Amino acid sequence: MTEPQVLPLVIRDLSFRYNSRGTPAIKNLNLELHPGEVLLLAGSSGCGKTTLMRCINGLIPEAYHGEMTGDILLYGESVRGKTLADISQNVGTLLQDPERQILGTYVLNEVCFGLESLGMERSEMIRRGEEALKRLNILHLRDKETFGTSGGEKQKVALAGVLAMQPKILLLDEPLASLDPASAHEALLAFRQLADEGLAVMIVEHRVEDVLAIHPERVVYMEDGEVTYQGDPAELSQVVDYHKIKLPAQDILARAKDAPETDFVPAVPPLDYSKPLIEFKEVGFRYHEDLPEVLHGINLNIHAGEVIAILGHNGSGKTTLVKHALGLLKPTRGSVLLEGVESKSTTVAKAARTVGYVFQSPTQMLFAPTVRDELAFGPKNLGFDKETIQENVRWAIQSVHLEEELDTPPLALSFGQQKRVSIASVLSMRSRILMMDEPTAGQDYWNYQSFMDTILQMPGFDSIIFITHDLDLALTYANRIIVLFDGRIVADGTPQDVLKDTEQLLQWRLLPTSLLELNFRMFPQTGKFQRAEALARYIG
Repeated sequence: MTEPQVLPLVIRDLSFRYNSRGTPAIKNLNLELHPGEVLLLAGSSGCGKTTLMRCINGLIPEAYHGEMTGDILLYGESVRGKTLADISQNVGTLLQDPERQILGTYVLNEVCFGLESLGMERSEMIRRGEEALKRLNILHLRDKETFGTSGGEKQKVALAGVLAMQPKILLLDEPLASLDPASAHEALLAFRQLADEGLAVMIVEHRVEDVLAIHPERVVYMEDGEVTYQGDPAELSQVVDYHKIKLPAQDILARAKDAPETDFVPAVPPLDYSKPLIEFKEVGFRYHEDLPEVLHGINLNIHAGEVIAILGHNGSGKTTLVKHALGLLKPTRGSVLLEGVESKSTTVAKAARTVGYVFQSPTQMLFAPTVRDELAFGPKNLGFDKETIQENVRWAIQSVHLEEELDTPPLALSFGQQKRVSIASVLSMRSRILMMDEPTAGQDYWNYQSFMDTILQMPGFDSIIFITHDLDLALTYANRIIVLFDGRIVADGTPQDVLKDTEQLLQWRLLPTSLLELNFRMFPQTGKFQRAEALARYIG
């Protein structure tokens, strides 16, 4: 008689409550993960997805403390009493924020870090490290310093380090958050291949539509710490609220036709081309005199009334460009002017009175003991009076829907919630120009839309600029799109003009989405790009 198969992962009646919280983050959860399976774990920010991964990989209770009941079995053995090192023999984890996972100075050293801790022979380490880099198409980064890589490149490097360990179970927490569309697609194909080779793969991801494209075997949907759906991915769109997760545009269209949304109108002032807010004049930049240029001859004017989306592949220079506008970086050649004043002759503190900047990684911004203190820090430094500070904090926290977390330590929150706090900390300073680097990374669909709707309808912003890998975000909210490729501006215009050439998009590593295709198909009726919920009014 054949012996029953021992599954890679079995979870029985798992509940967990953080010491800092009154209510459980996970409640009575039961789950199995099979070899050769891709399982998509979806749900709103803060629903317990990341907590579940921490329970599996041993970060709970090693790094995060609380009360846990139930059990987790890895290949038939309970994780209770096992060390992180023990668990890591089977489980590889990619964290949401690559900044917290990267320790090495050079890329290959970082990828081989875990292997070195196992005492592996050097030639084998290098072989496995290079193999992992090649699988993710980043072998060219082999000898690069990690600090000089972009956020998306750091994400790939961190993932390569996980793959080099050759785990049997792969836990991926928002693996696409920092990746350009083409890189995200390549990563997903790699995950699919790993599962086909026998790995058990669990993906936590808000970009549900992207993951569905690789045909996961199962999908689990969570709300408030509980599993509310577990089963066939094909049924997901019929059983979940389309406002909460991003489904294919056609699925949303069918569901929303009886409840069309109202028109969305940004509150930025009318376009004013008379005097640029920010000017780039032949800007070139290199991080070190011995390194090649990252930006090449950038000429760019930003005006009042513009909502600008900056697109481009990982490492194209998007973040570098935006940091010049605030004066965090100074051009190697050329000049940047903020309201007529050259950035080289002013301070970041002075610029911050005009430009608010939200970093890509929230851990680069959050340091205060509570969310309330975090939001009050900037206004205090700008000399606002106590009453104004309190009002700004109240307004900012409401804007990101985290009122109940004001007294919570920021780093105790989920990555998506930390991202919202970092955005609120900038909003509280009431800057006239708002710049955001990947503002919706790690956000569920409801928070993503609600936040962008709120921000763009707030009075007081002359212009809003956001870096994003989300083509749908750009086409829905921006009135101007700028595309960077290898440090040069290769496109600049309206969403309709920039996004119309599919072949060109592919060359820029931008993949057309179901929403983009639907908008072009319906453009003769609509006259503008809109989200799927709004397009429903034109059906039937």
